[in-house]
Amino acid sequence: MSAAYTLYAKPGFAVTTIERLCSEARISNRAFYECFGSQEELLQALHERCVEESLAAVSKALQDVPDTLEARVRAGVRAYVEFATADWRRARIMHVEVRRSGDVLMMSRQRAIDSFARLVEEAWADFPEPPGVNRRLVALGVIGALQELLIEWLLAKEAPDLDELVGVAVHLFLRALAP
Repeated sequence: MSAAYTLYAKPGFAVTTIERLCSEARISNRAFYECFGSQEELLQALHERCVEESLAAVSKALQDVPDTLEARVRAGVRAYVEFATADWRRARIMHVEVRRSGDVLMMSRQRAIDSFARLVEEAWADFPEPPGVNRRLVALGVIGALQELLIEWLLAKEAPDLDELVGVAVHLFLRALAP
């Protein structure tokens, strides 16, 4: 999994062969297939591990904050961004390779988005809902915005400063979630 973590992040899932993966991991092809049925299965396992760990980091951050919408948003966004960017490989797998893999991770990606949307909805549940606004759709929208900001951080010629990225994400979340 360690070799895949690096190779799937760069040069990328689509160009990483099982032979290269096994060579990097110093295992035989047979050993690979004893653990995973395919490269797609390994990518899914990596993606799901990253998602579980990031959900745990955000949930933990939300436990110890004042009971205000702004405090929850700031803590949750910062925890997610710090977790995702602490290792560029993680950010790349979660935000770039997951999309480039096409149908391979479609269901895994949808489960992840659903989990994050529920987390946003739970953090927002104690606060008034803007009239005529579907909480679920707003949660999906701000999650999508945060994902795009992280893709910009990964792919831009000059990556935005992480504090600036967090500030923009917090601004978007608060504008979307405020009554």
